[in-house]
Amino acid sequence: MKNKILLGAGLSACALAWAAKDPVILTVNGIDVPKSEFEYLYHKNSQQQLSPQPLKEYVEMFKIYKMKVADAKAAGIDTTAGFIKEMAQYRKELASPYMNDSTFFTKLVEEAVERGKEEVETSHIMMMKTRSGAENRKLRQRLDSIRTEILNGADFGEMAMRYSQDRSAATNKGNLGWLVANRYPYAFEMAAYATPEGTVSEIVESPAGYHIIKTGKRRPAQGKVQASHIMKMARKGATPEEMARAKEQIDSIYAIVKADPSKFAEIAKADSDDKGSAVNGGQLPWFGPGEMVPEFEAAAFALEDGQVSEPVQSMDGWHIILKTGKRGAPGFEEVKADLQRRVASPQDGRMPLIRKDQSARLAAKHKARMENAALEGMKRYVREHNGLDSTFVAAYSVAPLANTTIAVIDGKKLPASKYVTMLGKTSIADAEDAVDAIENSTDVWFYNQLTEAEEDWLYANNADYRNLLNEYRDGSLLYEISVQKVWDKAAKDKEGLEKYFNDHRSEYAWTSPRVKGILVQAANDSVAGVVKSRMDALPADSVMPQIRKEFKGKVQLERVLVEKGANPMVDNLMFDGPAVKPNSPAFTTYFLFEPRVLTAPEEVGDVRGQVTSDYQNELEAGWIQEMKSRYPVKVNEKELKKVK
Repeated sequence: MKNKILLGAGLSACALAWAAKDPVILTVNGIDVPKSEFEYLYHKNSQQQLSPQPLKEYVEMFKIYKMKVADAKAAGIDTTAGFIKEMAQYRKELASPYMNDSTFFTKLVEEAVERGKEEVETSHIMMMKTRSGAENRKLRQRLDSIRTEILNGADFGEMAMRYSQDRSAATNKGNLGWLVANRYPYAFEMAAYATPEGTVSEIVESPAGYHIIKTGKRRPAQGKVQASHIMKMARKGATPEEMARAKEQIDSIYAIVKADPSKFAEIAKADSDDKGSAVNGGQLPWFGPGEMVPEFEAAAFALEDGQVSEPVQSMDGWHIILKTGKRGAPGFEEVKADLQRRVASPQDGRMPLIRKDQSARLAAKHKARMENAALEGMKRYVREHNGLDSTFVAAYSVAPLANTTIAVIDGKKLPASKYVTMLGKTSIADAEDAVDAIENSTDVWFYNQLTEAEEDWLYANNADYRNLLNEYRDGSLLYEISVQKVWDKAAKDKEGLEKYFNDHRSEYAWTSPRVKGILVQAANDSVAGVVKSRMDALPADSVMPQIRKEFKGKVQLERVLVEKGANPMVDNLMFDGPAVKPNSPAFTTYFLFEPRVLTAPEEVGDVRGQVTSDYQNELEAGWIQEMKSRYPVKVNEKELKKVK
């Protein structure tokens, strides 16, 4: 795997490209550090300091840094699966901005903005995708037959009601209303905007299914409106009497609002059946075409700002609408950031276009090509063997098929065995589905190989990329080896901590005494007495868990080690402080169990944080001395003097 080459000792292979113009400034355990890397880290460190760190001082720190990295490699951390995966992921993320063609990306964004200037009346007939490729092909054929009937004169709406698997077609005859740009899947939207008025599109595939689209009139984008409403709801299937009663109520309200529009919000709060908007005086969020039921939307857009509508009937009931604002379609700068995020999303329908563009550019740069003869051979194999399964992977994992050249990148032939590893346990019984899978997976594989080639090129030729990647790699190695050698070791080495504390007791003296014990808060005096007696009878190591279990909800226990003034209850009990109420109203009394006043810590637990930190420092100091004896360091003083 190329990633392993990059992450391991094979870095020297990539280093050849820049070694001549980037002299070595020091060597640690046989690994050269180029001047560019040293300067990059030195300058970055200086920017993070309040005052510049002297070069000589930084060199000593840098030696230790690189020795720790060498020790991490000696421990094999750089060869673990987790580390390799992490580095491969970071490598790709870091390289991603270098690979995008800003011109192509901007073109897609501008294309989306341009579509946003217009809205299209749109109807569709849909067949939902299944997991079966064979079934999906049948659905496409069925949809193609429906399209043929429509072209021969069948009514689109009637065919939608009869055949469309979009449930709404039963009532709307497939009519989606005015299609607003950047709301629908990319392929669907592009087809809708490209289909001339009154005509039917070819079959369009979206993530959810297959569609044929018929378009109607076009109009400039309407933007959005803001409105408030008062609603009287009519339940689905309401009787004529119920409908009449709702109409009577809305007419009565309308008479009041018409006479005094200033009462709109007040009446909405009191009488609207839409309780979600009623609390805000009937105000709704900004909305555009297609976001409200058609009757409501048409009435709201037709109003002038500040105008109140007559009662409007929709499928939900009756509405009185007050239009409070309107804004036109947003300009380029307003939607640019949102569209950029959308276009860049891996789930967006334009991502395959971006990858295709990247593949074409990278293939040209790296003189790369897929070998069509090898691909056709794979397709023949799955057709002849009725699908794609482990036998295909096995056949192409050993000679002679394994050695078949499937692609060439930078003059290097890539064998089929390198490709089949990505198939894993893929199993596809249908031969045509398997052929599709071969085509799709080889496209993805070729794209991945091209990006790896570009990542290698960036590492060899782009100092910024190389320095950031090296810094992340070494930082990860440094962290992992420090956890093993110092941080975890100090935290988990109970005997070592105890010994260190006993050997350095005098260094942890206190300037003022502390009270140590268990602070108990109880529901009342009776409970406190029973708890105290029970605690006296229990072994020291089981006091807290046992009391909490036996007196759950009646007591609260807390180990304390505090100075005077730090805890009012402890001050009251031990230092003649004023009486205080317990922290929780559920408790009325408190006492200290086995309190004692200490002038110095009696055990490591009394100063664990400080002892752990000091023990870590001792471990690190010993570790550094050990590394100095194991890993030779050679400094190129001549080049060091040239560091700016």
